[in-house]
Amino acid sequence: MAAPASPLHPLAAIAAALLVAAASAAAAASPVFPGVPPLQLQALRQRRPAGSRYVVAAAAKPFTAHYFPQELDHFTFTPNASAVFYQKYLVNDTFWRRAGPIFVYTGNEGDIEWFATNTGFMFDIAPSFGALLHRFYGESKPFGNESNSSPEKLGYLTSTQALADFAVLITSLKHNLSAVSSPVVVFGGSYGGMLASWFRLKYPHVTIGAVASSAPILQFDYITPWRSFYDAVSQDYKSESFNCFSVIKAAWDLIDERGSTGAGLLQLSKTFRACKTVKSVYSFRNWLWTAFVYTAMVDYPTPANFLMNLPAYPIKEMCKIIDGFPAGADIVDKAFAAASLYYNYTGDQTCFQLEDGEDPHGLSGWGWQACTEMVMPMTISNESMFPPFTFTYEGKSDDCFQSYGVRPRPHWITTEYGGNVSVVSGFQSVSPGVAFHILMQRIDLVLKRFGSNIIFSNGMRDPWSRGGVLKNISSSIIALVTEKGAHHLDFRSATKDDPDWVVEQRRQEVEIIQGWIDQYNEDLAQISK
Repeated sequence: MAAPASPLHPLAAIAAALLVAAASAAAAASPVFPGVPPLQLQALRQRRPAGSRYVVAAAAKPFTAHYFPQELDHFTFTPNASAVFYQKYLVNDTFWRRAGPIFVYTGNEGDIEWFATNTGFMFDIAPSFGALLHRFYGESKPFGNESNSSPEKLGYLTSTQALADFAVLITSLKHNLSAVSSPVVVFGGSYGGMLASWFRLKYPHVTIGAVASSAPILQFDYITPWRSFYDAVSQDYKSESFNCFSVIKAAWDLIDERGSTGAGLLQLSKTFRACKTVKSVYSFRNWLWTAFVYTAMVDYPTPANFLMNLPAYPIKEMCKIIDGFPAGADIVDKAFAAASLYYNYTGDQTCFQLEDGEDPHGLSGWGWQACTEMVMPMTISNESMFPPFTFTYEGKSDDCFQSYGVRPRPHWITTEYGGNVSVVSGFQSVSPGVAFHILMQRIDLVLKRFGSNIIFSNGMRDPWSRGGVLKNISSSIIALVTEKGAHHLDFRSATKDDPDWVVEQRRQEVEIIQGWIDQYNEDLAQISK
């Protein structure tokens, strides 16, 4: 991917970075719990290569694909622990020079090629880049096609194992390239952004800094108000058109009412242009729900095809569709027409597969993670455009036990990476607003005392921003917030149509990264004297 002639010019000094992307291992198909959308998407089928320590396979430019023999369990010495699986990673070293920086994309819960090619920012600022695939996703499956088959196998799908994978692979890669002194900067968006920030905290000797875009590291315990995600989605639509918001809000009850009979399901199937008659009313709800939530996440100011092919400012376009109906038009027809923009903006779909379709985004592993450590409490308030929904840890635990035979550890993330769990026992005696404020202060203190060199970037159109770091924590833990930004918009390739505020955000990121690298090189020169 060619870097555009752009405002990212100041990064000439980092222009010879090695670019690496790494992946994770993939998990079992699982239900999506109401109110809790996965952060990211899309996986590949498994191939386990055989052969030497570094196995190279063909990959679409600008990457070459490699496979690294990774240990199954980094934290025990049981007989199983040293079993090997092959972790996929991608490398672009076209312009890299030895001792130049290494930029690493910490893989998400999906196909590494898909994420890497949607992370054009790294290409724009450095012609050399690499990405690492997260275990249990894409092709990095420890047990091949059986990786999904049982809790005994899925138990190795954790964020801590994934971070250890990255540390081992990066260290080995640097040694293999005779680049032991090269500074490493990690990048990640969404769940990958969480991993990038945690990697900097846990492995500061491996990376000099992290750029974490749209990383909701505060979406746990009682740190962030539980209703905030769906309130944010609703506000996005309301800000475009109150009528648009009201139509979507009114559609759910009508769908439930009409879908309560066989004849009603048949009629709704026709309204929704279903490829075959839909069996459950919840399928209509889920179809609309997905469209409205994901469109809010990717409400980009330029056309994009990250999740689906969408125009610039797709929420505005959805609301134009709703508001363009004549007075008295059917509410469900309006909601369907708006959601169709998400699924069929290109106009090539003659019908929609509402049930029994393939998982186009490879989200299966996220179900397991959300049922073990990635427990992000979410509720839906009466003010939202979605039907009200409550959350209890007990209910979540029972759902997960029914699905996987395991119960979550809901406070593990804040225990492992920072936050607070002690407030849980006394939470009822403190008003929610006060409790949230206390917790936010405490995680600020935690990060301020032992963290450094992290950029947290967020766009406030993205509902995940509410669980992100929105204020500077220290002089080196920086929050870059844009009012009109969406889900890791700053990581997308620069275009001639980018608004000035996106250009400026990326310029600031470049300047900070350059500062990290300059400081590292100065320190290295001092030590070498």
